[in-house]
Amino acid sequence: MTKESDGKDSVVYYYCIKFALSAYSTLFSIIGLVILCIGIYAEVERQKHRTLEGIFLAPAVLLLLLGITMFAVSFIGMVGSLRDNRTLLKMFFWVLLVIFIMEMLLIFIEIIFEQQMNAVFHSNIQEGIRHYYDDLDFKNILDFVQEKFSCCGGDEYTDWTVNQYHSCNSSGALACGVPYTCCIKKVPGEVVNTLCGYKTLEKERLQLVDIIHVRGCIHALGLWFKDNFEVTFGIVCSLLLPQVLGLVMAWLYWQQLDDIYSRQDTVDFRGLEVIDFKTVDFTGAGWCLCFPREGGYIPVNVTDDDEDDEVAMSQSKSMKGYWDHLQSSSSEHSVPESVD
Repeated sequence: MTKESDGKDSVVYYYCIKFALSAYSTLFSIIGLVILCIGIYAEVERQKHRTLEGIFLAPAVLLLLLGITMFAVSFIGMVGSLRDNRTLLKMFFWVLLVIFIMEMLLIFIEIIFEQQMNAVFHSNIQEGIRHYYDDLDFKNILDFVQEKFSCCGGDEYTDWTVNQYHSCNSSGALACGVPYTCCIKKVPGEVVNTLCGYKTLEKERLQLVDIIHVRGCIHALGLWFKDNFEVTFGIVCSLLLPQVLGLVMAWLYWQQLDDIYSRQDTVDFRGLEVIDFKTVDFTGAGWCLCFPREGGYIPVNVTDDDEDDEVAMSQSKSMKGYWDHLQSSSSEHSVPESVD
C-alpha cells in the first residue's frame, strides 16, 4: 500500500471518528438539556409544597443532577471533538471514566452488601411514608410501585404506622389502615374500595393474605429483578454501553490527534547530523531562530532526491555569495571621479 493511500485512509478515519464523537456528544447534550429542563420545572412545582429533603425521595433533585451531569460532560466532549482540543477530550474521557467506575462500584455494592443497602432504602422510604400526603411526587411513585409490584410499604405493610393519618393512635377513617393501593384486586380492572385497608394494621399477617399485599416493595422489586434477569441485564447494558461507546470514541480520537501532532512535530535527527547549518537560510526566523515559516528551515526526513536538491541549492547560494563578494570588492577599489 502506497503512502498516498495510507494518507487517504488516515484522513477518512480522522473524519469518521471526529463526526461520530461529535454526533454522540451532541445527542447526549440535547438529552441532558431536556432532562435538566424537566427537573427545573419539577423542582419549581415541588418548592410550592416542599416537605421532603432526602435525595432518594425527590425525583426533581435526581432529574436536576442527572441533567446537569449529562449536559456538562457531553458539552465538553462536543466542543473538544469539534475544535480538536486534546485538553477538553482528555477531560471528557476522564470524567466519563470516573462516572462509569462509580456506577460499577454502586452495582457491586448493591450485590455484595444487599442487606445494608436495603436498610438505607428502607429508612428513606419510611421518611417518604411519613410525608405521604404532603408530597405528591413521592405519593404517585409509591402508589404506582405498590400496584405494579403487588407490595405494601418499604420493608412490609406495618411501615404505614409511621404516617400520622394511618397510625393506630390517630382518629379518622384512615386510622390503623393502609392506602387502597395495597389492596388485592380479586378481579382485574375492578373498582377498588378506597377504604379496603381499614383497620388492617391491627390484624396479624396471616389474616391479611387475601385482603392486602403484606410484603414490602423493597423485597418485591428485588425479587422482580432477579426473576427477570434478561430485563435487568438489558437495563444495566442500556445505561453502561453508551458510556463505554463514548469512552472508546474519545480514546481513539485522542490517540489520533496525538498521532497527527507527533507527525507534524517529528524531526529526523539522523538527517540533522549531515546537514551543514551554514547553508540553511534562517531569514525571518527572528532573534530566537524560532519564528515559524512555511516549509520550515530544517529539512525533515531527507531522501536521496532531497539530498541532491540540497546540494544544488547550497552550490547556487555559494556562487551567489561569491559574486556578491566580487562586486563589493570591486566597488571598494574603484577610483571616484573628480568633481569639476
